[in-house]
Amino acid sequence: MVDRKQPHQVQAHGLGGPQQQGPSASQVLAVLTMLPVGGGLLALAGITLVGTLICLTVTTPRFILFSPVLVPPALLIVFAVTSFLASGALGLTGFRSLSWVARYVQEATRTMPERLDQAKRRMQGMAGYVGQRAGKSRGRHIKGHEIK
Repeated sequence: MVDRKQPHQVQAHGLGGPQQQGPSASQVLAVLTMLPVGGGLLALAGITLVGTLICLTVTTPRFILFSPVLVPPALLIVFAVTSFLASGALGLTGFRSLSWVARYVQEATRTMPERLDQAKRRMQGMAGYVGQRAGKSRGRHIKGHEIK
């Protein structure tokens, strides 16, 4: 029979190895450094949000009043930018397509003689094979008087 060994006992420690009494000095220093930085950034985000809301409150009535004047030029600008970007994308696509076709034709003309020679050899080999098969087949039919 197979001898089964007793499983070993595994001691589980925390992620940092054996259990520690408290945070290390580097952890305390990191928290003390990042707390004012994070608080300052949070305060700046709040000030920015309040400023944005105030600006929207002030400018919304003006946008409503001037919308007949502002909307047509805004649409014109949006359509002009969109058509310019679409034109560039279509031009780039066309250029890439033409360059691909040129490379394909160049590669085909470079390898065409080799492919023609290879096809010619295969056709000659197949013709010889068919000729041999036809000769053997014809010989059997003649010997067996089964001419059709």
